[in-house]
Amino acid sequence: MVWYILAIVGVAFVFDYINGFHDSANSIATIVGTRVLSPFTAVAWAASFNFLALFIFETNVAKTIGKGMIDIAIVNPDVILAGLIGAIVWNLITWWYGIPSSSSHALIGGYAGAAVTKAGFGAIIAAGWTKTLLFIVLSPMIGMAAGWSLMVASTWAFRKARRAAVEPLFRGMQIASSALFSLSHGANDAQKTMGIIVSLLVAGQAYFVNETGFLRHFYLPSGDTIPFWIKFGAHFAIAMGTLMGGWRIVHTLGSRVTKLKPIGGFCAETGGASAIFLATWLGIPVSTTHTISGAIVGVGATHRLSAVRWGVATRMIWAWVITIPAAAAVAGVSYWVIAAVQG
Repeated sequence: MVWYILAIVGVAFVFDYINGFHDSANSIATIVGTRVLSPFTAVAWAASFNFLALFIFETNVAKTIGKGMIDIAIVNPDVILAGLIGAIVWNLITWWYGIPSSSSHALIGGYAGAAVTKAGFGAIIAAGWTKTLLFIVLSPMIGMAAGWSLMVASTWAFRKARRAAVEPLFRGMQIASSALFSLSHGANDAQKTMGIIVSLLVAGQAYFVNETGFLRHFYLPSGDTIPFWIKFGAHFAIAMGTLMGGWRIVHTLGSRVTKLKPIGGFCAETGGASAIFLATWLGIPVSTTHTISGAIVGVGATHRLSAVRWGVATRMIWAWVITIPAAAAVAGVSYWVIAAVQG
């Protein structure tokens, strides 16, 4: 059982890696779309700040995932494994078709689907889900409002400046805003995997309590403290995934929703980052995909509503709506299969 649990820890890091290349588009789509950085430079830049978030942020989101959404008393390794399978399968499907869905919601949907399959809806902790579900709606709206407001303010502030003078300034500022967004992405998304691993090790603590040597380091009596190796592994995995890129989704976010210039890219990234920093501070697992998409729409809408390709945006929204139930369904089936094989 010890090695089974450690194998699931490995699967969790695989999910984090997939999260990185699936969601790398969130960090780099605007800066690639505006041609401020080349794709390779952009992913290296984003990956660096994904990892640096390890040393800056508290683990409030990880604690919400670890013990605030699912009753830890019903969690066992099979639930965690099935939840991860549900999230990974849905992530790969949406990545293949270039749909910018939420890795975060795939993970919590998978986790919930496996837990409900095992123990019914009593496994759900309502308080933890209330703020998460609320921010499914609020995070893109906050991103949209922030992107729109920054774009209006920036345009007004530089209304008398020559375009030739303004564009180089915002190209430089967009490099900084891309770093901010990548930092927020690493902070919020890596912590979700940390929370899953903590749940797994707390649920399996009885198998590690008598272990010696290096296996002793995996013993975790509660979810109140997160060991450094979990933090490091989660941030490293998501950074490596970001380096692989998510070019299909980059195309959707970077050019198909609306055409962006450096000033718009700066406003979208800064607006999206500010919304995610707020959620991370509050300990709320939000979708970086939803947030940056909302910010991009907000920037596009400052020109005219027709500047936003609403057909593309609508298809993205439908992907968001079905992500949690789709990942939950895959996880539920996975749990049945795992339970049948186990016993």
